[in-house]
Amino acid sequence: MQSFPPVSVIMPLLNEERHLADAVNMVLAQDYRGELEVVLALGPSRDRTDEVAERVAAADPRVRLVRNPSGRTPDGLNAAIGAATGEVVVRVDGHAEIPTDYVSTAVAELVRVGADNVGGVMDAQGSTDFERAVAAAMRSPLGVGASRFHTGGSAGESDTVYLGVFRREALERVGGYDPHFARAQDWEMNHRIRQTGGTVWFTPDLRVTYRPRGSFRTLARQYFHYGRWRRVVAAHHEGTINARYLAPPTMVVLTAAGLVAGFVWAPAWVVPAGYVAGVTVGGLAISGGEPVRTRALTPAVLATMHWAWGVGFLTSPRRLIR
Repeated sequence: MQSFPPVSVIMPLLNEERHLADAVNMVLAQDYRGELEVVLALGPSRDRTDEVAERVAAADPRVRLVRNPSGRTPDGLNAAIGAATGEVVVRVDGHAEIPTDYVSTAVAELVRVGADNVGGVMDAQGSTDFERAVAAAMRSPLGVGASRFHTGGSAGESDTVYLGVFRREALERVGGYDPHFARAQDWEMNHRIRQTGGTVWFTPDLRVTYRPRGSFRTLARQYFHYGRWRRVVAAHHEGTINARYLAPPTMVVLTAAGLVAGFVWAPAWVVPAGYVAGVTVGGLAISGGEPVRTRALTPAVLATMHWAWGVGFLTSPRRLIR
């Protein structure tokens, strides 16, 4: 691969009116010295996303539009990949905030390591007190486990990375994203890349600003679907489950059982009480330096993430397994 191969940046879009223009401008402002194009996959948005996309495409010939009638993320990604011409494919979300050296840093690492996919840190940053609490939880192993793309760490091979900068040949080798997976499609495809002998590489030199959900309801829905689809991935790919993924459903079962059993045998209440104490102390510890309201919200945010993920995993319906 040449030092500055042609790059295609792909974005699956649905209801991204608010952030789309800024996200595209950040891509177009990259300091990359090779050819660069942007392919926007337009789902059936209920806001003015299409109008904004048409405006940015009219303003710069490097921006192209494709349709994604289903609105599903894997379908949009595959449609954009199909229309892309670059030797390297960079996935960016419609609300992502990337630094000006993101593409150049990623491509240099891709070439240096010989990897099939390179990604970095999902740098959660909130604006409101609630979003800041979610960001604190997402950056901590207490919230999402010890994945380096959440918590940071040294460069090296990884099971998965955030978003991803891919060799096109690797995407073609595995057939792109599996359209069955409405969620967890990144993890699932990275697993297939590794199964076929490819390398997925994490580097802390890449950081993408991520804006967390803004309410308990939307956060719970997000993590419920994460848990639900992670069980589907485990069913499709034997041996991919581990203790980190089993911790939330195990906690849900033990805590719920202890709560119910406590009405018959009071000492059983030590289990739910211990969990409450744990998330309270942990939440206060990981939110040090934040405003008082953010610190007060962080334990409840941690519990929401744990319970939603665990319940989603436990209740994942068999119909989702192909």
